[in-house]
Amino acid sequence: MRSWSAQNVPKLPGKSIPLRLYDTSARQVRQTDPGPTARMYVCGITPYDATHLGHANTYHAFDLVGRMWRDAGHEVHYTQNATDVDDPLLERAAQTGVDWQHLAEREIELFRGDMEALRILPPREYVGVTEVVGQVADLIARLSAKGVTYVLGGDVYFSVADAPKFGQVSGYDEQQMTTLFAERGGDPDRVGKRHPLDWLLWRAERPGEPAWESRLGRGRPGWHVECTAIALDHLGAGYDVAGGGSDLIFPHHECGASEGHAATGEWPFAKFYTHAGMVGLDGEKMSKSKGNLVFVSKLRQQHDPMAVRLVLLAHHYRADWEYVPELIAEAERRLARWRSATALSSGPRADDLLARVRERLADDLDSPGALAVIDAWAEEALATGGDPDPAAPALVKDLADALLGVAL
Repeated sequence: MRSWSAQNVPKLPGKSIPLRLYDTSARQVRQTDPGPTARMYVCGITPYDATHLGHANTYHAFDLVGRMWRDAGHEVHYTQNATDVDDPLLERAAQTGVDWQHLAEREIELFRGDMEALRILPPREYVGVTEVVGQVADLIARLSAKGVTYVLGGDVYFSVADAPKFGQVSGYDEQQMTTLFAERGGDPDRVGKRHPLDWLLWRAERPGEPAWESRLGRGRPGWHVECTAIALDHLGAGYDVAGGGSDLIFPHHECGASEGHAATGEWPFAKFYTHAGMVGLDGEKMSKSKGNLVFVSKLRQQHDPMAVRLVLLAHHYRADWEYVPELIAEAERRLARWRSATALSSGPRADDLLARVRERLADDLDSPGALAVIDAWAEEALATGGDPDPAAPALVKDLADALLGVAL
């Protein structure tokens, strides 16, 4: 599947210090330690509606991760999927009378445009599930050979009893997991399952639903295993960061981690499980099912996309926050100040500023702290007329671009 275009990232003097991130599975901030190539997988959209600000918050967070790694001298191997066949997509297509493939293609194209406008650096591989059904079926067959699956009515399930590390990513107890499983696409009450938390790997063909020929018979993949298969194919086990929104902690990342462990014997499947917070509107989490959405495409039609990006940067990536229109107005004022300051012929020295921005971002992506550092420089530059360093405005413009993704 085609990804989107990348912008040139300015090369900054020196290098970033090592990035520290919150690892959900460890319940603490730890230092990342990638090799020459840092490997990251971020779970993509189910394209049954337009990209909303909650999506942007997630992909923006992991864009910052990649930018910090690149600034530290690593090559970044980033893979993302698109769940271009799944129940919510099929349900929306049926409701609207639109062919499900056309709906997916339309929304993925809009997503590409939104990501490009926000200057989110693209993944090396952008993979649609419909492109890899055979590989997913191969992985399920591999899991079956390990003795961790069973068949129920033609469907293939992973047996949670054969997942010794299950629960270690989320840290949730069984009651929490069962509740969330029911809310987030699971089927704890299905008759015949060995355990309520056993999860679907392969859905046998149903009348009127898309299906593919495979070594498992005709059908389609379950949700969690698709990401496991794609990550294994492109990144291998033990990759550096598995990312997504905090609503993916359970069951998605929990199940995927156990699938990867069963398939490879390696634990953890990803070294870090890192999650972005939820964005709310009108007192509730922004979600397609609730319809309380702020669409990125509409925001960027009405406002500079860099102001939209500054709205995201003003919140710590792990925080839950609520969107109100004043946030975009405040971001536009900040953007105007920064652009005015970096348009000056000279400004306060910025060598120390670069080090302080790097320090803030290396500390679990403290983007609000990084903004405060640049705000202080811009205020001083505008107050003093830019004396004494003629190289400072260009350096600030480059660091805003390279580290924060903001084009001034």
